[in-house]
Amino acid sequence: MATIISAAVVQADSHDNVNEGKYISRIAGCNDCHTPGYLLSEGNIPEELWLTGDAFGWRGPWGTTYATNLRNLLQNFDEQQWLAFAKNMRARPPMPWFNLNIMKDDDLKALYAYIRHLGPGGETAPAFVPPDQEPKPPYAQFPSPPPQ
Repeated sequence: MATIISAAVVQADSHDNVNEGKYISRIAGCNDCHTPGYLLSEGNIPEELWLTGDAFGWRGPWGTTYATNLRNLLQNFDEQQWLAFAKNMRARPPMPWFNLNIMKDDDLKALYAYIRHLGPGGETAPAFVPPDQEPKPPYAQFPSPPPQ
């Protein structure tokens, strides 16, 4: 009987963590870039397409970046590897890596649980394009920052 109750508690905790991770992915704006068409559809994209990366480029003085397919990326990490990655990552714009760096461990664990719950899906996003090369459209052009 204790085993059944323990299993039910673990399953409930896991479900709660997945739901919390979904919530965090939405309020943190992860889908805005990492889900194709999310912004332009006002978030009306089927969940099975969420966080699959995007071929839409973000071009600026740093070059052109593309939103990573998080669902496939996280298949390569266990929870501890994800925590270390998120806490130490640095990325090119427009990725707000500094927000991941300061997230609480419990929030990062919930985000991990949610993304892993979605499972692998989608294609690999295009590779970074250096600033001296022209990316394939479509992309958004960021202006150079003002002089300091």
